Amino acid sequence: MAFDDTFRLSSHAVILNENNEVLLLKANYGSFSWGLPGGALEIGETIHEALVRECLEELSQPITAATLTGVYYHKQYNSQAFIFRCSINEISKITLSSEHSEYNFFPIASLSEIQGIRVNDCLNFSGVVTSRKF
Repeated sequence: MAFDDTFRLSSHAVILNENNEVLLLKANYGSFSWGLPGGALEIGETIHEALVRECLEELSQPITAATLTGVYYHKQYNSQAFIFRCSINEISKITLSSEHSEYNFFPIASLSEIQGIRVNDCLNFSGVVTSRKF
């Protein structure tokens, strides 16, 4: 990579409810799509720090039990996404930031292909971090 190249890094949380459905947030920007909580790293931030900060900003709830389960390169965005298995103590107290219009829990089978792969890799974590590219 050259000095001025743009490359993105992000950290995201897989959070399940009691029905084993995954939490997704609907964005108020870009394509207004549904995605996992989390976002881009800031300068000088670790992937774990970004995960904690982003989830607190987006959900107004601290996360716990963050385990890195996968790293995914997305060619379309020239980015690496770090996926963590997480939990939150009080799902009923989620309050969204202005970046998102709503949240919901979805059956894993209803996720997009790429999102489904990332979530299933996370849930089937065997102690070895998965690495894939899309």
